[in-house]
Amino acid sequence: MMTTVALAEVPTPVGPFVLAVTEVGLMASGWGSRAGLADRLGLAEVHDADRTAFAVAELNAYFAGDLRAFETPIDWRLMSGSRLRVLQALHQVPYGTAVTYGELARRSGSSVPARGIGSIMGSNPIPIVVPCHRVIAGNGLGGFSGGEGVETKRWLLTHEGYLQPTLLDL
Repeated sequence: MMTTVALAEVPTPVGPFVLAVTEVGLMASGWGSRAGLADRLGLAEVHDADRTAFAVAELNAYFAGDLRAFETPIDWRLMSGSRLRVLQALHQVPYGTAVTYGELARRSGSSVPARGIGSIMGSNPIPIVVPCHRVIAGNGLGGFSGGEGVETKRWLLTHEGYLQPTLLDL
């Protein structure tokens, strides 16, 4: 059976977000436009709102403050080896909490050093659902390559209650 992907664009408080869902589950997500995403994934695009509906509903519920744990099935086929182990361990980090890069390395049982964890976070194909924003440096927030960068990470961690709102959020 040939794998296909259905795409959905979702407006969010942190910018337009695209979801790519195969027959198995959510394969990719991220900020920006759906243009060319199916080609970058190497999959034929199908127009199937039913396939993306659950993931869209969960993302909307997350941003409304009504969802703390995603149940959208994940299609992990883009990942393998240590990268897969790290991202699967990350997927288990609960809402409203954070782990350091080093702690995530230990949780994953991989031999990836903390600096390598940062590289894996930067190439996470499924941000928010696989919550790379919940990985922080031992001395601060660390980096973030999604949306508007660290400001998006700060917004997500504040939304989840891990960080306290600042005067800018009031």
